[in-house]
Amino acid sequence: MIKLCDFAGDWRLTRRISHSDGSVARFEGRAMFTTEDDGLRYHETGDLILSSGQRMAGERSYLWREQGAQIAVAFDDGRPFHVFDPTDPRADHFCAPDSYVVRYAFGDWPRWQAVWRVQGPRKDYVMESHYARE
Repeated sequence: MIKLCDFAGDWRLTRRISHSDGSVARFEGRAMFTTEDDGLRYHETGDLILSSGQRMAGERSYLWREQGAQIAVAFDDGRPFHVFDPTDPRADHFCAPDSYVVRYAFGDWPRWQAVWRVQGPRKDYVMESHYARE
């Protein structure tokens, strides 16, 4: 079973963002899980490549902590984001009026993925992130 400590270290990150209008963006970079207080800080950096070919630098951070047998993910400022059980790795996050549903896949560890389905009045996309050890 996957535990929080298993994520520590550097990962190659590739992402595909497929919008309902048919446009596709990509993200290429890396994700780092570093020890912080009672958990791990997730920080990703890389390039977002839009369907037009335009490139821009991107980054974001989250806090990952153990919560019993589950993993709790919080935004960088500590606000709760979602909680998942590594044995049934899916979660929901509602930020009215938008809905975020994630399914993690750890079956090919140490390669893993997170697939987000995002829907709202102005959002409709699927974001597939693939991670592999550096």
